[in-house]
Amino acid sequence: MTPVRQAFRDQAQACDALGSPLMARLMAGLADRLSPGDPVSDQVLGWPGDPSSKVDSLPLRLAGGLHALVLTGQDPALAAAYADPDPAQDPTQAALNALRHHPAHLLDWLTSPPQTNEVRRSAVLIAAANWLTARFGLPLVLSELGASAGLNLLWDHYGLTAQGHTVGPANPALTLSPDWTGPLPPGTPPTILDRRGVDLNPLDPVADRLKLLAYLWPDQPDRIVRTRAALDLAARLRPQVDRGDAADWLESRLQTRHDGALHLIFHTVAWQYFAPATQTRARAAMERAGQDRPLAHLSMEADSQTPGAALTLTLWPGGEIRHLGRADFHGRWVTWTAPTV
Repeated sequence: MTPVRQAFRDQAQACDALGSPLMARLMAGLADRLSPGDPVSDQVLGWPGDPSSKVDSLPLRLAGGLHALVLTGQDPALAAAYADPDPAQDPTQAALNALRHHPAHLLDWLTSPPQTNEVRRSAVLIAAANWLTARFGLPLVLSELGASAGLNLLWDHYGLTAQGHTVGPANPALTLSPDWTGPLPPGTPPTILDRRGVDLNPLDPVADRLKLLAYLWPDQPDRIVRTRAALDLAARLRPQVDRGDAADWLESRLQTRHDGALHLIFHTVAWQYFAPATQTRARAAMERAGQDRPLAHLSMEADSQTPGAALTLTLWPGGEIRHLGRADFHGRWVTWTAPTV
């Protein structure tokens, strides 16, 4: 099997594991049935880079372009295939037809890597921030690496419900309800003094709204509803996300001291996409800054274990490492193992 077809096959397995059977069937169908002869198929099958999810994420580029056709009403036949409730329905033929009917649109979507602003990951951020506030009693300064449109920079405006226990603002913009295992997070609301993020290609919550919705999967309407609510909030609050390399940005940001505050640096399923040199420099910048001020680094990232992503918190001064548990990559479940504060 060629690398391109293998990438679609691997994406099919990932979609199935993450609760999107429609996309699993589509990705598997494209892996088997894509054939040269039209501009889009030729571009996909002759992809010059690494098509895998670890580098170019070629299958999700194409999937985003197809979903955008549905969201904008440009392809009613594809929309009907996506909306068919029959669990055995295969949308592959409708997608192959779309490749031939909308070449300019889909070739444009192939030029940019997908960005999935999965708001449910904020459940981990809410829990960790409450835990940090309960432990240290300090207001927070937030820095997000790989922030995209900044939807998860606004986690303090969301509610978290776990086992009937709710934390967050009185009138949240949305409420997250992951399947929660373990002790409940403390109900100690944090105070945010400042928040900013960085991304190589930050997206605008207004101008890029279609792109942010199209990268979601069409048979997961709850994700679309949740993201629309978060986009509405971001359109009002306009979280600042700077364009740049994460290490360059973090080195500059950490030059400013915030006395009397805890600086929380976080990233959710982004670190793996940073170049090794960027990872090394960002880590070194945190270690230097943490020698003489309160600093926390929260990581929600894939590791060598399964299921889901590891939740790791490093605290300075001292470099203490706390393993907070694990979480589903899309935030559907959280296994929380943080010690009681």
